[in-house]
Amino acid sequence: MSARAYLVDDDEAIRDSLGWLLESKGVACLAYPSAEDFLAAWTCELAGCVVLDIRMGGMSGPELFEQLRQRGSQLPVIFLTGHGDVPMAVAAIKKGAFDFVEKPFNDNELVDRVVAAIETDTRQRSAASSLGSTQALLARLTQRERQVMELVLAGKFNKVIADELNISMRTVEVHRANLFEKMGVKTAVELAQRLSALGER
Repeated sequence: MSARAYLVDDDEAIRDSLGWLLESKGVACLAYPSAEDFLAAWTCELAGCVVLDIRMGGMSGPELFEQLRQRGSQLPVIFLTGHGDVPMAVAAIKKGAFDFVEKPFNDNELVDRVVAAIETDTRQRSAASSLGSTQALLARLTQRERQVMELVLAGKFNKVIADELNISMRTVEVHRANLFEKMGVKTAVELAQRLSALGER
């Protein structure tokens, strides 16, 4: 699903002006008049960021933020705050919100924060996808290939690996070739780099 900004504000004028502002800067967006409406539309597939008013009729911005976190949402959230809401916004930042912008806001500053939040979400999703694919590749390795992998990553030569595993050097070469092919790498260095993100090394 393509990344966009999700505007959640019960003030129609703000939804319209913010939507126009973001669209004019090339940022796709969808607007929701209440936290409840956005929560009903939310799925884990949504990509981008949420621009969320703190004070709304019904569920408040911080309450929606808590609900999203409980559902496992990783969408960056930018709070729109009135002057009196700053302490509430700072508290939300401590709980993992991306940022807050005070009303009346500077148009360019807000757009910059939205773009930064969307870029952050894109990077996080890409990293998660990469980790997932690495885990899937590891799952395809045989027990012997994993043993060879550990010794290769320890910097041991084929002859030493053969001695430690009590197999022939030719067998080590075959396992090593299969291991590299399955993991989509050409060298031990590439393999180490790929696994470092997983915390395997």
